Amino acid sequence: MFLVSGPELVIAACKAGIGGAFPTPNCRTPSELDSWMGQITDALSPDDGPWVANMITHSSNNRLAEDLALVAEYKPPIVITALGSPKPVIETVKAYGGLVFADVVNINLARKAAAAGVDGMACISAGAGGHTGHLSPLSFISAVREFFDGYIAVGGGIADGSAIAGAIAAGADMVYMGTRFLAASESRAQDDYKAMIVDCGPDDLVVSSAITGTPASWLKPSLNAADLDPDNLGGPVTRDYSGDGAHKRWKDIWAAGQGLQSIQAVEPVATIVDRLEDEYRLAVSRFQRITAGEEHMDRYVAATLAKANSQ
Repeated sequence: MFLVSGPELVIAACKAGIGGAFPTPNCRTPSELDSWMGQITDALSPDDGPWVANMITHSSNNRLAEDLALVAEYKPPIVITALGSPKPVIETVKAYGGLVFADVVNINLARKAAAAGVDGMACISAGAGGHTGHLSPLSFISAVREFFDGYIAVGGGIADGSAIAGAIAAGADMVYMGTRFLAASESRAQDDYKAMIVDCGPDDLVVSSAITGTPASWLKPSLNAADLDPDNLGGPVTRDYSGDGAHKRWKDIWAAGQGLQSIQAVEPVATIVDRLEDEYRLAVSRFQRITAGEEHMDRYVAATLAKANSQ
C-alpha cells in the first residue's frame, strides 16, 4: 500500500473493527510520520481495531532509526517488518508490549523470522499485489505451521469473505488484505488508479522484478501508460523501493493483486468491511451445512456396510 494507505484509510479501517496498516515510507520525512502517528492515535479509542505500522528493514532504508524512535513514542500495537530481518525492531516494539510480525515470501525467510522471535508472520503468497510471493497460500500456511505456533496472517488474492473463511479453515489466524482496499473512498490512490482497479481483472496483471528489483504484481494498463511493454520489461534492476526513478514506480506504475476481480465500485471502508463480514458468515454457514451432510453420509455408509456384513 505504498503511497496509498494514509491516516484516513488506517482510521477508517480501525473504526470498522479491523486492523489498519500503513508503510512508514508513505511519509516522506520523519516529521510527517510524527504527524500521521499523532493523528491516528488521537482518533482511535480502545474499542477500535489495532493500527499497524509497516516498516522496511532493508539496508537501503536509511531512515529506519528515526522511524523506530517514533514507533517507540506512539506504540502501534502491531509492527510489520518487510524486505529485511525483523531483528532491528523487535527489542523496541516488545519493550512496550507490542507485537512484531514479519512479512515473509518463502519458507526460508519464515524460518529465519521464527528464529528471530517474531510474534507472527504475514505470509505473502501467490496472487498478492505489489511485492508478491510464489507459494500457494494453503501450502504456505501448512509448512509454516510445522515449526511456528505464533500468529499467521496470509495474503495473496484474498478479496472476499469466502477467501477469508478458507484461509482460517486452512490454519491462518487472520488475513492480510491490500488490493481490496485500493479503491476505498479513504484510499490515497489516484482516481485513475481506483478506476483501473474497478475495471481490471487478474488477466490484466504481470509479475516482474524489472521495476523495483523484487518480483511485484503490476497492472498492465499502467505499464502501457508509462510507455513500457508489459510483455518485454527486461530483467531485474538494482533493488530500489522508493517512489523515485525514471519509471516513477508506485506513483504512475500501479500494483494490484489477483483479488481485484471482486472490486466493482469505489466504496467507503465501512461498506467494504460489512460486505466482507456478510460473505464470511455465509461461507462459514455453507461449510457447516456441507460438513453436516458429510457426517450424515458417513453414518449412511457405515449402516449400509454393517447391513451388508450381516447378510
